[in-house]
Amino acid sequence: MFSRDDPARMSNPASPVADSTSNWVDTHAPLWSRPYLRLSRFDRPIGWWLLLLPCWWSASLASGIAHDLRVLPIVLVLFLIGAMTMGGAGCTWNDITDRHLDAQVERTRSRPIPSGQVTVNQAAVFLVLQALIGLVVLLQFNAFAIAVGIASLAIVAIYPFMKRITYWPQTVLGLAFSWGALMGFAVILGRIDMPAIALYLGSISWVIGYDTIYAHQDSEDDLLVGIKSTALLFGERTQLALTLFYGLAVALIGLSLWASGSRWLAWAGLVAFAAHLLWQTAKIEIGNSALCLRLFKSNRDAGLLLFAGLLSDAILRAN
Repeated sequence: MFSRDDPARMSNPASPVADSTSNWVDTHAPLWSRPYLRLSRFDRPIGWWLLLLPCWWSASLASGIAHDLRVLPIVLVLFLIGAMTMGGAGCTWNDITDRHLDAQVERTRSRPIPSGQVTVNQAAVFLVLQALIGLVVLLQFNAFAIAVGIASLAIVAIYPFMKRITYWPQTVLGLAFSWGALMGFAVILGRIDMPAIALYLGSISWVIGYDTIYAHQDSEDDLLVGIKSTALLFGERTQLALTLFYGLAVALIGLSLWASGSRWLAWAGLVAFAAHLLWQTAKIEIGNSALCLRLFKSNRDAGLLLFAGLLSDAILRAN
């Protein structure tokens, strides 16, 4: 997902993005910090939102199972901090490994590393700093959750290389971005059981769907530089693929709700989530980059609809 996420650039590759006035990084952040904030994609928060949402789903669902909300507020906050810092670390790692590919693609050559705003060594130091903050967050949890969190690092490390060898890098991204679906259960309940696994698999299907939409923005450039993706694999069959993967996501998350004994508010959230995914599938035009980006970003709203249902259900079950 983070291999091609920048809007059209100005002709000078070292200059800010063309829509720089639309985000706080390019308008209010200190000049020295802007390249680093762009490395972390703080100018485009959709990435950490999509990393965060499975964490919030899982924590809410696990709290509903436990009939106990006492630790949920602080867990949600810690997951927010963790998603922002580790999402930024993942983007920084991606930019380090992809710097040569980014230099060949028009919309990514102005990223901080290929444009010369940040050296590889500086980016590596920044990566370590972000990872240390993430570690501090992780250490607030129980030993089992710490182990589960550390286990995710292997997937994060290999993801940037997958687009070079397989047309299914979105699956590896799904494995990484959906890890929070396991973390909420590990933190709240101290275990990972069938509802957590079903939620994890459902989230993976969701990620494959939305990142296929995302990848259609630059399928022509990807083809030229040798980057593989499900967008290239599915091509004109993308709408059918979205129907299958989004449908599977809803079914698996529904299985998780059923196994968790969830009540009507959680199911209402799932119905709203499903309706949003259906809308995306109906609207997709793979040749319309602006629409693809808009539909991709709308997945934050889809995920929040499901979260609202799960959180409301957890509150109802705890009282």
